[in-house]
Amino acid sequence: MQLPAIAPLDASLRPTLQAAIDAKTKPLGALGRLEDLALQIGLITGSGTPELKRPAVIVFAGDHGVADAGVSAYPAEVTAQMVLNFLAGGAAINVFSRLHGLALEVVDAGVRAPLPSAPGLVNCRIAAGTRNFAVERAMSAEQVQAALTAGMARVLRHAQQGSNVIGFGEMGIANTSSAACLVSRLTDTPIEDCIGRGTGLDDAGLARKRAVLAQALALHADAVAPLDALAAFGGFEIAMMTGAFLAAAASRMVILVDGFIASAALLVAQRLAPEVLEYCVFSHCSHEHGHRRLLDHFGAEPLLALDLRLGEGTGAALAYPLVASAAAFLREMATFGAAGVSTASS
Repeated sequence: MQLPAIAPLDASLRPTLQAAIDAKTKPLGALGRLEDLALQIGLITGSGTPELKRPAVIVFAGDHGVADAGVSAYPAEVTAQMVLNFLAGGAAINVFSRLHGLALEVVDAGVRAPLPSAPGLVNCRIAAGTRNFAVERAMSAEQVQAALTAGMARVLRHAQQGSNVIGFGEMGIANTSSAACLVSRLTDTPIEDCIGRGTGLDDAGLARKRAVLAQALALHADAVAPLDALAAFGGFEIAMMTGAFLAAAASRMVILVDGFIASAALLVAQRLAPEVLEYCVFSHCSHEHGHRRLLDHFGAEPLLALDLRLGEGTGAALAYPLVASAAAFLREMATFGAAGVSTASS
């Protein structure tokens, strides 16, 4: 398939934007990391007066066959139940999206149980969950392509509605197992350093998860290219997020990166198109064991560290006010000259 073209950020704008930031009525560097964030937003939007428009979060939901191997503390049925909770407005991502003015969309990427038609639910269903990657590849190559295409299409629809800032969340029981295998394979990190307790495994459950995933990596030892690894270990929701990251960067959006699962999807996208990282704002460092390793791989410093491990795009939604604040100070804060404030003496 043809991947969208992602333009690198125009580095020639950096001196002008930095001068604008330095000229604001504050000591140099006094807004700390907000200044770096404002510079990145200015580069992405190509403007010294950036406006963030129609911020959105897309939550992709899909089930994983590997859940049948006992790698999660929760049964697979919870995926569909939580999607219904999203649609009823009762989940954390609903609360945070309402609070911060984020448009929220829920996508059925491949939930095992049938879901009713409902306002706010987009049917992009590839199949009733992936296959169990402990015994066979999770997806066919054709399913991977279909999921990538669907994720791209959802982002383009938001771009058409005016969004220039977007985040991605997920729901899928056992998807930390999928993410752990992807991170291990694509970063050459030992699997034990990528595995966490997910939704709350006890010690016995964690040991079982480690054994299952180690065996799966050995079973799919030939799956080393990004899309091959995605087919072997991924989920429909992870594959759709991969496509969504690529389309968002190609559309010059500010991308809010959520936690471990979303970052694993970004890892696949980065291996396909390294320029995607230039458009990414890393929202938080999650409590999931492998996320810090993955952030280090990206060379990323997340905005928040709240020990979150919920998914759903909650970290992205919580980080959005900081992103909006960075854009606002670059756009609206007075300069020393305009305000008639004396600068520091040399």
